[in-house]
Amino acid sequence: MANTYCVATNFGKNFFTNQDRNAFYLSGHAADVWVIGNNAHGVSWINRVNGTAKLKAEAQALVDGKIEEGQAEWDALPEAEKAPAVGFETLTRPEKYTLP
Repeated sequence: MANTYCVATNFGKNFFTNQDRNAFYLSGHAADVWVIGNNAHGVSWINRVNGTAKLKAEAQALVDGKIEEGQAEWDALPEAEKAPAVGFETLTRPEKYTLP
């Protein structure tokens, strides 16, 4: 299955619907990057949400940049804040990954 990549800001209610989710593949990533199944419904959704199409390499670079920002913030934290605390959500350093 081929994918299409875009940048679109989630504006809340009806940004995507159950009908959208059933009509095409959709996954959100850092930096407002969205991966969409490449079909007529997916392309229509990009237009509906005023998305900007991106090449996969461009979308990957945006996601990597946002993750690198998170890594820098994590690295700047004092060690005591990085340690897991009982009863609290465990935070970990963001890791890069490859978009589908």
